[in-house]
Amino acid sequence: MSRSPIKVLVVDDSAVVRHALSDILESDPNIEVLGAAADPFMAVSKMEQESPDVITLDIEMPRMDGITFLKKIMTQHPLPVIICSTLTENGSDLSLQAMECGAVDIITKPKLGTKQFFEESKVRICDAVKAAAKAKLNKLPSPAKSSVKAQPKHTADSVLPQGKAKPSGMFRTTEKVVLVGASTGGTEALRILLEDMPMDSPGIVIVQHMPEHFTSGFAKRLDSLCAITVKEAKDGDTVIRGQALLAPGNRHLLLKRSGTRYQVQIKDGPLVSRHRPSVDVLFRSGARYAGKNAIGVIMTGMGDDGAKGMQEMRQAGASTLAQDEESCVVFGMPQEAIKLGCVDAILPLQKMAREIVRQSLSEAAASA
Repeated sequence: MSRSPIKVLVVDDSAVVRHALSDILESDPNIEVLGAAADPFMAVSKMEQESPDVITLDIEMPRMDGITFLKKIMTQHPLPVIICSTLTENGSDLSLQAMECGAVDIITKPKLGTKQFFEESKVRICDAVKAAAKAKLNKLPSPAKSSVKAQPKHTADSVLPQGKAKPSGMFRTTEKVVLVGASTGGTEALRILLEDMPMDSPGIVIVQHMPEHFTSGFAKRLDSLCAITVKEAKDGDTVIRGQALLAPGNRHLLLKRSGTRYQVQIKDGPLVSRHRPSVDVLFRSGARYAGKNAIGVIMTGMGDDGAKGMQEMRQAGASTLAQDEESCVVFGMPQEAIKLGCVDAILPLQKMAREIVRQSLSEAAASA
């Protein structure tokens, strides 16, 4: 028995964007465009005829802005909403505000570019819709299976060739480093995790699936809320206690070793496990350069990005944690890691920070 297609309503004041988005979504056999609307009033009229499974929503529109419409949706008839934003500082700020109001994800508006750019955009947009369709807005789901076949699925080999972990002796005198991967639902989950981290927490390196130009604003927002420092990572940044480094959108982030300290490397490359940045890439680098000094954390998100990388971390002696299904918006990524048998503990989001701190203190006491 075939699964019914995901019904999507596209809301954008630009006819060009409505047409481009509709074409991209209709290219996936598991997605059906229910209709397109130039503003929220037209959207409401279409929703009265048939309720969509997912809405893609522009923010800056005439008659009623997207934030106001989003608030009305979430208070009157909650539906998964994906913000379709422009690559501008103002668009980034408003999109993050929309996430706080209940939107489940952000995509950037499709634009003309190379064939590779278009194919990557198609993968990202269709995957975002599928994840949103599975995201229960209060309690939560099983993963969606993606069927877009726009390009081959690259592994972490394309960015960092597989190799053996460094000998365990080289890790003996260094501190713990925490590597975190998240996707759909991750913006709120990361806020909760990082707000719970104390000022002297071990250094943290994060991959959150998010478009370019949005991660800087997201890092600044987290920095304003947390006791630790949060910043968008720059190539060569040192991983230090009391600080979290967030992968810049559309760039891979790797952990590297420099003497007795850890640094990060920002790198281009193909989509890995359908994403750039990829959790698999970060976790593989953690397995190679941090080994047993690493704590891997996999959080809410669709798909399997991070599962194989976490398996490599576990084989290298790292401690591995997964967010539990109850507290995930989409349980896909943690579930895939659990299936591989590479997760040491499955924890509610609210207990994750405490366990990270406990493990880092235990290791410090054991080596004292």
